Formats: sequence, C-alpha cells, structure tokens
Amino acid sequence: MYLASTALSATQPDTLTNASLRALVSSNRGSSVLSKPTEWRSRGSLQSSLSEVCGLLTIAAPEYSSEENILFQHVHYKTGKRIHTIGQNFDTLYIVNSGFLKIVWTDEYGSEQVLGFPMKGDLLGIDAIHSKRHATELVALSDCDLILLPYKTFSNLGRKYAELEQCILSVMSRELVREQSHIRMLNALGAEAKVARFLTELGERYSQLGYSGKVYNLRMTRLEIASYLGLAIETVSRTLSAFHELGLIAVYQRQIDIIDAKSLTNFRKLPQSKPNINITPIANTKITGRKEKILGTSIAKKCLPQWKKESAVIAV
Repeated sequence: MYLASTALSATQPDTLTNASLRALVSSNRGSSVLSKPTEWRSRGSLQSSLSEVCGLLTIAAPEYSSEENILFQHVHYKTGKRIHTIGQNFDTLYIVNSGFLKIVWTDEYGSEQVLGFPMKGDLLGIDAIHSKRHATELVALSDCDLILLPYKTFSNLGRKYAELEQCILSVMSRELVREQSHIRMLNALGAEAKVARFLTELGERYSQLGYSGKVYNLRMTRLEIASYLGLAIETVSRTLSAFHELGLIAVYQRQIDIIDAKSLTNFRKLPQSKPNINITPIANTKITGRKEKILGTSIAKKCLPQWKKESAVIAV
C-alpha cells in the first residue's frame, strides 16, 4: 500500500516544513516511511482513498487496479491554528474534510483582507502552483480536518489517468468561477445587498453539504465578514439588525435564521430610516442616580433607526 502522506495531530506546529512533508511521502509499496515515527500521533481513521478524495471534490474517480491502493492522510488543526503562512514554500494541496477556515492576505503595511471562507469539499492551495509559494495564509476558524495531497503525487496521477486530470482542472475552474462571482458581487452590489447575498450564499453552501440552509451558525466574526465584503464592521452589524427588524432573518448572537429567503435573495437596498424620537419633557423634576440611567437607556432605544419592510428595495 502506498501512503501519499501521514497523519498529524492538532498539537503539532502551525505549519509543515518542506522537509517534513517530504519525509511523509513514501515511495515504497506496502509500507509508510516516517522520519520520526514517535513524534506524531494518529487519531481515528485518518486515511482516505483516491475514490473518497474524488467523492469529496464531487468528481468522478478513475478506475485503477486494487494493487495501486493510494491513500491520502489527514491532518487535524485546532481553532486559530495556521495551516500555511504567506511566503511558505508550496508542495501540497489541501482538501477540507470538516471544519471551517479563512484565507487571509496581508499587505506590506500589515493590513489584513479576508479572501474566503473555505468549507468541506473545497480544494485549497491552487493559487500557489505558479509561484511555488503561498501568497496568503490559511487559518482554522474551528477545529478542522484536512486531507493532504502532495502536489507531485496528485499531478502524476493526473498524467496517468486522463479523466482524473480533466476532473482536477474542472475543480480548479470551479474555484476560479467562485472567486470571479465574489469580485462581481463586490463591484455591483451596495453594502446591504452584499450582506444579504453573503447570508443566502452561505445558506446554499450549507444546504449542498447536507445541513440546514435556513438555520446555521456564523463561524466567522462580524469583523471577518466586513473584511470579506469590503465593508465597515458597523455597516455589517447595522445591516444584520435591520434585516432582523424587517423580518427577513432572526439573529441570535452567531445563529442566523433565514425567515424570508426569497426577499433576502432579491434584496437591494434598505429604505431611508428616521430616528423614532418620542421624549416627554419632565419639568421641575430632579433626576439622579438610577432614574437618570433608566431614562437614558429608554431614550437611546427610541432613537434607534426604524425600518419598514414594505419600503425596502427588493428586486422582483
């Protein structure tokens, strides 16, 4: 049996060096080669066959003889761990088997931009094939399980099986189309419509994975959503509150309930809002301590903007 890589636990360092990855690859059938066998710990069933990998990528697996039973190993990462960093040498592709991640790009001034939120079934690392170095960093937003695909091994399989090579190119094209769709959305839609589109597309991804597309948890923070959509965090928070008030969604901390999916899908712009101020003057009354605090809270709530669903701009 040929092992394309070996399993690591989440307790290992954030990134894998090229030397480590090369040590993980076995060129001998019937055995796996580890440079330091006692240094790593395996947990559970951490091997995936080529057919399982293809199934995860939703592509057809090539027919191959049973003696060429190639297995790809998994690696576990805890929340907040980095899978690879900017400038790190490239020699491995990743498939998300479970969990949620974010792709982050950092400019020369240290400003970060979130470029994506990979989920189960996504192929990662293809942007580094040309330069052989990663231009972004990949960070786990939750405990996640990734399948390692050594690039040379996978490309050799593609040359051996023409149908597999076509499927791999199809997966890469799918990722490119998704990125282009995101760029069009950023350029064409207004702020509130971007948030609406983000919520509906995230729900669609959950549905494709077999989960509920109507009720789900946001694994990312409001700040990360704002960075991904090119908005201010205040805009994202205000828009989510407005959608909640309009009855399009229900927000419970990080849980999102999609109530009116059709209106949310076609949403374009929030109506103009006016502060709902209704303050009764209090004459000849001394307000101190707790009464002053309660009155201030009441006034603050009444000054919040009010929206009406029927005046929102929704495309038909």
